[in-house]
Amino acid sequence: MREPERDPGRLNDIITASNHIADFTRGLSEEELYSDKLRYFAVVKNVEIIGEAAYMLSLEFKEKHNTIPWDDIIKMRHVLVHGYATILPELLWHSALIDVPILKKQIEELL
Repeated sequence: MREPERDPGRLNDIITASNHIADFTRGLSEEELYSDKLRYFAVVKNVEIIGEAAYMLSLEFKEKHNTIPWDDIIKMRHVLVHGYATILPELLWHSALIDVPILKKQIEELL
């Protein structure tokens, strides 16, 4: 259920997963991430968590903060979960190093 009172916890889940992604990718090149399967799948899982937390936010919250690309975040999660065989590693890298830090900053400003 998407109750507005649960939104702060879901936002904190996004922050936590963002921090994990930063930890898992710190100091790595794109190629090093791909070759380190544990880190690679840890990043995948945390991007999934971000997408699921975004999905579970109340519709009222997402409508109020519609400058954040909620649909894209949720679609990324669906690709990682259901289309795992079609994951483009360079898209995951871009999301982890560019998109996730931007999202984290936006969420921190909301909190």
